[in-house]
Amino acid sequence: MAYRNKTYVAFDGDTDMRAYGLMKAWKQNDYTDFNFHDAHNIKQARDTSTEETIKRSLRERMNNSKVFVLLVGQSTRYLYRYVRWEIELALSMNLPIIVVNLNQQRSHDNYLCPPILRDALAIHISYSPKIMQFALEAWETWHYEHQRNGRTGPFHYNADIYRSVGL
Repeated sequence: MAYRNKTYVAFDGDTDMRAYGLMKAWKQNDYTDFNFHDAHNIKQARDTSTEETIKRSLRERMNNSKVFVLLVGQSTRYLYRYVRWEIELALSMNLPIIVVNLNQQRSHDNYLCPPILRDALAIHISYSPKIMQFALEAWETWHYEHQRNGRTGPFHYNADIYRSVGL
């Protein structure tokens, strides 16, 4: 069994790569506390790889992950080839899911969020290093607690949580 200490980040590689790149920059910045162990640093697949090879590589990365982060942009809900597959895999593996709204919405976005997550146990947050760090540190525990208590559906943090992290 793999040691699960990574964060798996799924996103639209065509339109949301900048947001993912900014997450990696926040991690490198000495002036932020943002930190995550990026699962995508494990075994890179080449653009010329077959879909099967790419999915095998992505599955290996997810097997090493303790949390699944989905960056939700304008076209995320329409992506089926990889993003929907990644979401299905995260759900089947019971990974805690953090949905990050690139439009800064602090709760479930009915229009942009993929329908597969409509009733799934997940926390929906805005795109900011402070709230993302809070979620990376807290949601895993809260996810399993909600699950033990039979709670499901989309969750979001209230304004007090955002204020407590400086937002």
